[in-house]
Amino acid sequence: QILDLALPHDSLNIIEPILRSIKTEGYTTPTPIQEQAIPIVLEGKDLLGCAQTGTGKTAAFAIPILQLLVQRQTHATRREKRTIKALILTPTRELAIQIGESFAAYGRHTGLKHTVIFGGVKQLRQTDSLQNGVDILIATPGRLIDLMAQRFVSLKHLEIFVLDEADRMLDMGFVHDVRRIIAVIPPQRQSLFFSATMPPEIVKLADTILVKPEKVEVTPVSSTVDIIQQSVFFVDKDNKNALLLHILEDKSIETALVFTRTKHGADKVVKVLLRHEIK
Repeated sequence: QILDLALPHDSLNIIEPILRSIKTEGYTTPTPIQEQAIPIVLEGKDLLGCAQTGTGKTAAFAIPILQLLVQRQTHATRREKRTIKALILTPTRELAIQIGESFAAYGRHTGLKHTVIFGGVKQLRQTDSLQNGVDILIATPGRLIDLMAQRFVSLKHLEIFVLDEADRMLDMGFVHDVRRIIAVIPPQRQSLFFSATMPPEIVKLADTILVKPEKVEVTPVSSTVDIIQQSVFFVDKDNKNALLLHILEDKSIETALVFTRTKHGADKVVKVLLRHEIK
């Protein structure tokens, strides 16, 4: 899913330690966003990526970030205590863990260190890791602000900033936290911005983060298992809940999974179902 190792070795200019890791992972063919984004990031340019989960987006920024940090290392910097040079900000604990696993996989031969911080757990293990020094920090906004306030995190040496899943940040109410973090990171930096959708609020946020960005836009390759039957109902917004209730009257449906666009929307659907005694 990452790089086509049969391509000329200089086609994406990936260094040998990272290529070796990719080969270990068993990846062969690059996704469109990887082909387009990796060269842009390696050139040090800001990037605006319109891409959903499932497009190979994490590798599109993790691989070039690892390479840039390796190439900027000197004998002196290797001897110094590690400082945070790259920050990846993502909305959920699950995404943060997944991104951390990707950096571990692609960076296993680089000598770089990363850590993941998120809320909902005790902070001791996270703060111990930070105090030992890391090159790359993957974080959710709330825990990052908390640890910055406690002086466990310093971003004054930051070189690369990634805002991942920006539209989900907006839906989850993290935009003010994101702006607080942007206000304290160095203005001279490379910034990468990813969002599955580009509503006006997201475009406005991107404009405050990016400088003359290159734009990459891809859609995920989607496929459905053959045994799944699919139907589409065209219905206006006011009648969507009524249609859902009508569908759920089918006694053959024992369990159902309903997707909504936002947390707020999910709460509203739950209230409607509970009113009609549907657990």
